[in-house]
Amino acid sequence: MFLSVFDIFKVGVGPSSSHTMGPMVAGGRFLDRLRASPFHAHGLRARLYGSLAFTGKGHATDRATILGLAGFLPESYDHTAAEAALAANRDTGTIHPPGLNVLAFDPDRDLVFDFGPALPGHANGMVIEALDAQGDVLMQETYYSIGGGFVLTAAEHEAVDDKALSEPSPVPFPFRTAVEMLQMAHASGLSIAQMKRRNERRYRSEAEIDAGLARIWQVMNDCISRGLVGDGVLPGGLHVRRRAKGILESLQAERGMNLAPPHTINDWISTYAMAVNEENAAGGQVVTAPTNGAAGVVPAVIRYWLDHVPGASGARVGEFLLTAAAIGGIIKTNASISGAECGCQAEVGSAAAMAAAGLAAVLGGTPEQIENAAEIALEHHLGMTCDPVKGLVQVPCIERNGLGAIKAISAASLALRGDGSHFVPLDAAIETMRQTGRDMHEHYKETSLGGLAVNVPNC
Repeated sequence: MFLSVFDIFKVGVGPSSSHTMGPMVAGGRFLDRLRASPFHAHGLRARLYGSLAFTGKGHATDRATILGLAGFLPESYDHTAAEAALAANRDTGTIHPPGLNVLAFDPDRDLVFDFGPALPGHANGMVIEALDAQGDVLMQETYYSIGGGFVLTAAEHEAVDDKALSEPSPVPFPFRTAVEMLQMAHASGLSIAQMKRRNERRYRSEAEIDAGLARIWQVMNDCISRGLVGDGVLPGGLHVRRRAKGILESLQAERGMNLAPPHTINDWISTYAMAVNEENAAGGQVVTAPTNGAAGVVPAVIRYWLDHVPGASGARVGEFLLTAAAIGGIIKTNASISGAECGCQAEVGSAAAMAAAGLAAVLGGTPEQIENAAEIALEHHLGMTCDPVKGLVQVPCIERNGLGAIKAISAASLALRGDGSHFVPLDAAIETMRQTGRDMHEHYKETSLGGLAVNVPNC
């Protein structure tokens, strides 16, 4: 199954790609199906399962579900219009999706958080139903939000692996593993980014690819910029103060004083990442990279490269993103990028591997050094749990992105000091992450039932 760079990097809205963007996308898909059906529904009902139920309110899943069923989508999200739609829903208990009649939807009655067993396909499951005037079900669909804003129906989820293996690949370089990626790079003489671009050309022109990559970086960089000037307390009840602005001001004040120690560069890197994730926690516009919870790592590493590394050029950001997306696609294909499925190793760990690969590429690394950089970064996130306090993407998530970016840069640097040969293959690290996630107790996979979530005060 081909995963585009624009599948891995998607413009969306915070605080969570799985819990906010996913339910919004699922709602939109159900509306499309309802518009095409012969039924005339009177109302809608949505039932959330697994991690969507346990940490849904902290991740704004309730808001996202209402907005998705009202016709809002992450890529075209309008905050002012969304707030107006939510207020109208509170006042009337109805929603009015484009192309459909007014539908009954009272969140107190029709939005159900089911804290029983998760659905069988994935930890992030939801069922949406269309109801007649008597409350009987006219139509229903099960959706799984599988990480990074990707949404599959139950049937699609069951068929995806068989389909990916049985169908001939539509792209010229159909690597599913890191080994295949390196073999194809060696045989073709192309870089990882060049192969990824050739694959993208199957669906888009060069101009469309370049414009899309430019927009992805623009949204990322704008998010950093907003986060660096944002102030105040983040929503949700933990009373976490935004810190990126204050850290930046302190760093700027130290410039030119010849007093700052070399390790201060880590504070710059962390500040860029924290700026993004503070914006995400506030419900702002971000880019999944590969998820919202890990959205700060890749842009922080790009910003570090552009602002602090001699010879860096904005003209090569596309090369960085294409390389990072190649690694993200391999991880998603063979393991997971979902915190609810494999813990935070699948989110920040994957993001660090992607960022390390991208940085190694623009610093002149060979395909083997790039693969090594990704492996080092992922290996040293293995076993990391997902334990957001109060279900909010704030503690420990914001700082965790900063440390993930630092690890990514260190991994790229170490890999470039070698010739690309190393002991643990990237594919082995990815498989280890998959197995570790499978064996990890559910309390440590985005349910807020273990770890920091139960060992620190959350109110």
